[in-house]
Amino acid sequence: MSTQPSDNAEPGTTPAAVSTDAGNENTPTVTGSEPDAAKHTEEEPKVVNPTEPQPTAPVDNEPKPAAAPAQDTDSPADVKDSVSTTAGELPPLVQLWKAAEGHPHFEIWGVPLSDPERHIPTQIIFQKFLNANDGQVEKAKDQLLKTLDWRQKTQPQQLLRKMFSKAKFDGLGYVTTYTAGDEPAVDEPEQKEVFTWNLYGSVKSLDETFGNLQEFVEWRVALMELGLMEINIGGAIKPITADYDPYKMTQVHDYKGISFLRQTDVAKAASKECIKVLGDNYPELLKEKFFLNIPAIMGFFYGLMKMFVSKKTLNKFHPMSSGTNLAKEFVNTKVDGLGDKLPAEYGGKGADLKTLGKAPIVQ
Repeated sequence: MSTQPSDNAEPGTTPAAVSTDAGNENTPTVTGSEPDAAKHTEEEPKVVNPTEPQPTAPVDNEPKPAAAPAQDTDSPADVKDSVSTTAGELPPLVQLWKAAEGHPHFEIWGVPLSDPERHIPTQIIFQKFLNANDGQVEKAKDQLLKTLDWRQKTQPQQLLRKMFSKAKFDGLGYVTTYTAGDEPAVDEPEQKEVFTWNLYGSVKSLDETFGNLQEFVEWRVALMELGLMEINIGGAIKPITADYDPYKMTQVHDYKGISFLRQTDVAKAASKECIKVLGDNYPELLKEKFFLNIPAIMGFFYGLMKMFVSKKTLNKFHPMSSGTNLAKEFVNTKVDGLGDKLPAEYGGKGADLKTLGKAPIVQ
């Protein structure tokens, strides 16, 4: 299955090489020694043309929710004309819908699935699965069904209400949304930028934070679901195209305070599992990815990435030796003055992450 890379760089270790596979949609696999060959060559394959929290996924013993109501828009998506098909063959999005209709779990990313010909949010989700698989319907269908299986088993939206250990996860990750003007642009993707922040320098003990693999992965998934709530695909009224997909997030990994000589097996296992889980189940959600406070010598490893990924994919990864320069990277964005809105420690003039950001619940 050709999907986007996962959303997580290995915490507490040296970023070395990229394992590609999509939100996200997405990061180098960190080994601390030599780079692993990438399983795929494209993080975001060719695209085929075709905060209000959303409803949580039903638990296994609950009846399947009713399909989401059709959305009438001024310019409804014409699914049948959005892709080329051979004579007598159903359009790709319709094929994905027919496959999903037979599954007992009827939700992805907080969106109750419905007929993509009339429901823009479902169309966007299906299109992302197609985009992540070069438009190959069977591969997209396989990934979609496996994602539905995983969400039925894991119940990711229930993790938004789970209490995580404060000692292990407090301050480790945040989601922030920056909007144009003073109004919260909940339903207009062109008026906001969503960031997920992973602050691995906040880890007090690698073994304690990453030792319980399931707990760490659940925490990381909860952070991803928070980001999706801010993106708000469920409120979308515009279909995505080859040149238009604003339903993505910027990811920042800050390694300040981490010794790149520190490596543990549990941290590596946590990174590997997150890469797989996020890569398989959150395709086409990454806009840009920044690796901050990386020693200058680490530029050598990023040079090696050219051996494993396309230029298009590589251009999404931005290693930076100083986190204070991050604000300068957002000169031309859909949110005017975005750089100034970032926290001061990242070169902006805005509130710090603990004040402004959202995070999984800890106690």
